[in-house]
Amino acid sequence: MEASGLIKTILPISLFIIMLGMGLSLKPADFKMVLIKPKAVVFGIFAQMIMLPIIAYLIVISFGLTGALAVGFMILALCPGGTTSNLYTYLAKGDIALSVTLTSVVSVIAPFTVPVMIVLFMGLLMGQETYIELPIIKTILQLVVITIIPICIGMFIHAKKPEFSQKAENPVKIFSVVFLFLVVIAIIRDSWDAMGGYFAEVGFAALVLNILCMLLGFLLARIAQLNMAQSKAISIEVGLQNGTLALLIALTLLESTEMAIAATVYSIIMFVTGAIFAGLWAKKTD
Repeated sequence: MEASGLIKTILPISLFIIMLGMGLSLKPADFKMVLIKPKAVVFGIFAQMIMLPIIAYLIVISFGLTGALAVGFMILALCPGGTTSNLYTYLAKGDIALSVTLTSVVSVIAPFTVPVMIVLFMGLLMGQETYIELPIIKTILQLVVITIIPICIGMFIHAKKPEFSQKAENPVKIFSVVFLFLVVIAIIRDSWDAMGGYFAEVGFAALVLNILCMLLGFLLARIAQLNMAQSKAISIEVGLQNGTLALLIALTLLESTEMAIAATVYSIIMFVTGAIFAGLWAKKTD
């Protein structure tokens, strides 16, 4: 699979815009959710940052994924939820405030944890002959520039121009979903002949990760005695990852098209499964 130079160029710009849009919907008071509903937030972060990577690693081992393909799978699992998860939480009649809080909190933490974890998993899953050097500090700074800074800019705009941010918030969210869809379509178009092989390699593993994480996220929330709306939000947040960020890390930071396979296949799957789960759960209440 060859990623075009155009995709590699516009990915950072587009992700910057997406994270800016996330910031437009946030204000400092929104982070009080951590204090107002600490149990829901703590369980959500645990499921997202601890449970999800563990499950992904077990799937990698169980399905015999190796090398760059396996690392790409782990990159996807290490990424936070994106605006797609917020959209599907809304459609499922879940706790949107909790979903947005989890997305934003984990998005702020991820630039510092993801590079370290990628290096760890590359050491575990790739041989010395295929190992890719990843400068951790440089990568952290790059991710901070592309994710945290635009969130902060968006929050600043929201504070100074709330009317503008309210008008721009929904168009940017729509852009984020459409852009990810178009990137996936572009990658499929550029590698149509090989897509069958990619799905054979990682498709079922990605489907298992997606569905299993949504189910376990929901189960964990219910065991913690969270309400139905919170359980839906955590389930979708854990089950739907930021495919755009995963593609950016694979294609632009690591310059590995093979590592982008999992994110490409997963993004196709999550659009379908997310819609199905949202439709089913929209009818389910306490």
